[in-house]
Amino acid sequence: MNTDTLEKMSAASLVTQAAAGALIAAVQTAAARIGFATAVAVTDPGGHLKAFDRADGVPFPAAEVAVDKAWIAASFHIPTHVWNDYLADPRVAPLTGHPRLMAVGGGYPIIDSGRCVGGLGISGGGGGYEQDQQAPVEALAALGFELPAR
Repeated sequence: MNTDTLEKMSAASLVTQAAAGALIAAVQTAAARIGFATAVAVTDPGGHLKAFDRADGVPFPAAEVAVDKAWIAASFHIPTHVWNDYLADPRVAPLTGHPRLMAVGGGYPIIDSGRCVGGLGISGGGGGYEQDQQAPVEALAALGFELPAR
């Protein structure tokens, strides 16, 4: 390895365990205020699970959906609801067969200083996708993370 290569390398930015726990608590607080219970997943930027919580009474499939929403958001650095528009394009539509693709609201990239440091996914809002979008936005904003433009 030459020194030019060493200068171009940097440590990966990852959401910390403390921030992941704080995000889960903030989502659960927002969800309770809105009036629903939820499953919450936080991943690192590679989509690997960092932290998770499922409130009492939330159906078990919501756990997998929350993890997949966080995975998609971290993988593509965009909120999951944006995929609805993308999948309307026949050139992208074949991706609907991907087992982890969640094209519904509730997944957001966790952005700090312009870099995606993880993904946040929630599922369980019995009142519709709006609740699954509102709670994570409130949590991200409350903790000072940047919100995606879309």
